[in-house]
Amino acid sequence: MYSSGVRATALKFLGSGLSISAVSREIGANRSTIRDWRDHPDRVGRYECPRCEGSKLDASAYALLLGFYLGDGCISRAIRCHFLRVSCDAKLPGIVGEVDAAIRGVRPDANVHHVSGPGVTVVQCGWKHWPCLFPQDGDGPKYLRSMALTDWQSALVERHPALFLQGLFHSDGCRATNTVQSPGTGKGYSYPRWQFSNRSEDIHVMCQWALDLTRVEWTRSNRWTTSVSTREAVARLDGLIGLKG
Repeated sequence: MYSSGVRATALKFLGSGLSISAVSREIGANRSTIRDWRDHPDRVGRYECPRCEGSKLDASAYALLLGFYLGDGCISRAIRCHFLRVSCDAKLPGIVGEVDAAIRGVRPDANVHHVSGPGVTVVQCGWKHWPCLFPQDGDGPKYLRSMALTDWQSALVERHPALFLQGLFHSDGCRATNTVQSPGTGKGYSYPRWQFSNRSEDIHVMCQWALDLTRVEWTRSNRWTTSVSTREAVARLDGLIGLKG
């Protein structure tokens, strides 16, 4: 993988009249690569990594995709690249569309594929640099690993906490109706609430931090569930992340 600076230098040399072989000797890049840069200048920068080469990263798309990755995503190693995969409920095509759009926002040239399985649609995309953008990648389930955001990830989430929450709650969350019965009168009443369920304590901490950033009141229902239950908090979260669909 060559930097954008190497590509720019190669094109400059080619423009000055140097041959492909001469440019290869000058900058140390493969002749086939230089030839591709010459013949397809529109591809220059196409595969740049925001972390490795400093190309622009769509912060809003990334915050959303980060939430989906932490909820129901994984990175799988292949021979020549890595595959980012996010599992979505097949009955919720809107969520599939959200993941697809987020991937394309982070990597505009992406070839995104939808793979169907029993009750699930896996949205996936291959790229060498997914581990650069998701350093939480590792062997084994997320809840068995220490998970923490890097400083640059935290800065992006602070800019777009609602999108980060949207990814989390639209992957590993649900909006349900809770019914309770008053012990005094025996009358029942119902109210909506959001619940985020995950076995990783570290991811719960990230979720709760983002809820605090957006001033959404939350409680810890049990070991694996963070809940948003008050009328005001549910209404605020509805407005921030929208309903699953």
